[in-house]
Amino acid sequence: MQGGLLYLYGMRTRLAYWWCQLGGWLLYGLTILFFAFVFDQKISVFQYQRLALTIVIGFIFTHVLRYLFHAFKLLPPLRKRRWIELGLVVLGISVLYSLANSSIVEWLKLYNPERKFSLERRTLYNFFNDTPIILVWSSIYYIWHYIELGQNTELDKVRLESLVKELQLKTLKSHINPHFIFNALNSIRALVDENPERARTAITELSNLLRSSMQAEKLETAPLERELNIVKDYLALEHIRFEDRLRVEYDIDEDTLDQAVPPMMLQTLVENAIKHGISKQKEGGLIKVISDFRESHHELIVQNSGKLAAEINQDGFGLSSTQHRLQLLFGDKASFSITEKENSIVEAKVILPVEGVL
Repeated sequence: MQGGLLYLYGMRTRLAYWWCQLGGWLLYGLTILFFAFVFDQKISVFQYQRLALTIVIGFIFTHVLRYLFHAFKLLPPLRKRRWIELGLVVLGISVLYSLANSSIVEWLKLYNPERKFSLERRTLYNFFNDTPIILVWSSIYYIWHYIELGQNTELDKVRLESLVKELQLKTLKSHINPHFIFNALNSIRALVDENPERARTAITELSNLLRSSMQAEKLETAPLERELNIVKDYLALEHIRFEDRLRVEYDIDEDTLDQAVPPMMLQTLVENAIKHGISKQKEGGLIKVISDFRESHHELIVQNSGKLAAEINQDGFGLSSTQHRLQLLFGDKASFSITEKENSIVEAKVILPVEGVL
């Protein structure tokens, strides 16, 4: 359904562009004729032909300009040097537009033989005469995209709110697997007689985990320290079930503890590492959580012993929602990948913008 709506929206946008492109250039031609009529200027056959040629060539070259905007990613918002690149592209198209206009006029001899100018002089004249048209076209196109950018920002907010609502329905199912809860309760029951103190601690850990899961429904981001505590409670409960088969390591840069991350995302990655890695190996394995700054971003990594299963990328809501949430919250500044490293290590990596440099 969503794909169909996006397709229809794209079709409507393209259709609107073509109508505006055609209508804009026809309006330009009619405006020239209108002012010629108002000021009682006689228009020769050559001038009609050249006006028609100017409209056709302008239509083509501004469409090429639009293609270059998209190809070189020069659409708003732009920063610093990208404005220079935009200016060079517009200038280049203006020069080519003027040269093409002059060359075709020369080739078709659409000029008064008594007032023939050299190709160089006509090109220079067309450059100063036609460049403002290209600039006006570029300005209108940019204003359109700035308006569209504002609309898309609002749509992203709506999508994010929709996703939060979806999370409210799926939190216990996807973030806290029901099987995990049952296993944890069975483990706690076994500890009641053998180790009452550990049983009480396990009940507290399970309570913290469930409470955090429910609170996550109301949050868009949370400090890494909070999410790390959730993971520690989760792994402590899983350790009751796996015992020595589960080994856990943490490599956390303390400066990253206040960085913003999507709530329950780290727990989801660790849960997948247990499900697809540790639980499928008789000898168990290692879960390692890494958090550090790399260059200008925050890198959050979950490693586990095992092989990258073919079906893990189709695991439904868990991993797919991670990518979706990152896209909605941080746009292109965040990414998610899961790969198999050497020595039978699977690595799930999340790259996040550093808070304050969003």
